Amino acid sequence: MIGYIKGEVVAIIGNTLILENNSMGFELTVSNSTIASINQAGTFVKIHTYLHVRDDAMLLYGFFTKEEKDMFLKLITISGVGPKAAISILSGIEIGQLALCILSGDVKTLTKVKGIGKKTAERIILELKESIDSQSATLISSGEIMQSEENDKDIIDAVSALRALGISNQDALKAVKQAKTQTDKIEEIIAIALRNLC
Repeated sequence: MIGYIKGEVVAIIGNTLILENNSMGFELTVSNSTIASINQAGTFVKIHTYLHVRDDAMLLYGFFTKEEKDMFLKLITISGVGPKAAISILSGIEIGQLALCILSGDVKTLTKVKGIGKKTAERIILELKESIDSQSATLISSGEIMQSEENDKDIIDAVSALRALGISNQDALKAVKQAKTQTDKIEEIIAIALRNLC
């Protein structure tokens, strides 16, 4: 399995990234957010990867952050959501907002993403919400969220959303607390926390 590739961006064509490493050009399918993070050809980057093997092809998918790859891996466990659909979802909604939609059961926002119908949105929420909710309970029972913060639903929800992206409890809590000093809106808290963690 190829965990990641470090190399120079040779070209970006649509959602295809050509990355050169040791005189080999790797073709990776990536999301819009990964393209936005890379910015331009000629950049030297580290791209986390997932190799998808089919009977007729071997396809390499790339992610600028480990958190995006973790969310991709969660999405492809859902019946009816393959790698292409998962990339489309990650291209249509920022990962922090996606985690929040799952946590809050926001079908309406999810169905605004191209290629996601109501049934698929409901399935994503149903199959991933439990793991995010259990993370909330773990945070409180482990004492990582102090007594005074237990009633602050925004902190619990934001930390849970970040944990769903593969971020540790400690890092997520620290980033959320810092972000909450700047805004009270949950979506902005998650976005600021993610930026601070990158």
